Amino acid sequence: MTRAERREQLIDVARALFAERGLEGTAVEEIAARAQVSKPVVYEHFGGKEGLYAVVVDREVRTLRDAIRQALTTAAVNPRGLIELGTLTLLDYIDANPDGFKILSRDSSLGSEQGTMGTILSDIAAHVEDLLAGHLDRAGFDPGTAPLYSQMLVGLVALSGQWWHDNRDEYDIDKATLAAHLVNLAWNGMRHLQPNPTLSAMASQGREDSLS
Repeated sequence: MTRAERREQLIDVARALFAERGLEGTAVEEIAARAQVSKPVVYEHFGGKEGLYAVVVDREVRTLRDAIRQALTTAAVNPRGLIELGTLTLLDYIDANPDGFKILSRDSSLGSEQGTMGTILSDIAAHVEDLLAGHLDRAGFDPGTAPLYSQMLVGLVALSGQWWHDNRDEYDIDKATLAAHLVNLAWNGMRHLQPNPTLSAMASQGREDSLS
């Protein structure tokens, strides 16, 4: 392997181990053994497991944050599209990167601004708040309530995504179905829930655009 290829291999190996056992439960010896290299190789590339963990977390943060920001920008002109694309993007990330989501959420309470996932969700909520304020104002509502609604929406999606990640093998709920029910609750409210909700065509097209 080239040096760059070896570095990527070590990141992939460590990512799986960190997801399975956490930082404290993972030893450099295990990373080296699974990558079939000696311990000094790991130290040479990353200075130790803490440095390797920092690289893994940084990549996951950038992947999730960039995807969410792009989705919210795509949906900025449409309030329902904001909810749909934001929801689908987070679920897409969880679906494609279960190990990464486990790493990010392990050191955080989803209801707190502390920890990696808490920081990401706080950042997303601030972005949603800016978008919602304009929509609320144009609809004749108090734009000062935007922070409250942004926290509600982000919390609803994040906690539901966490539940889906932890229980998807037990419950036969696919990603699109979960997203549709989340949007159903967020958009229609309990009083006007639809019995068989679906996502709009705009959400599907917007997600394809954001992933291309």
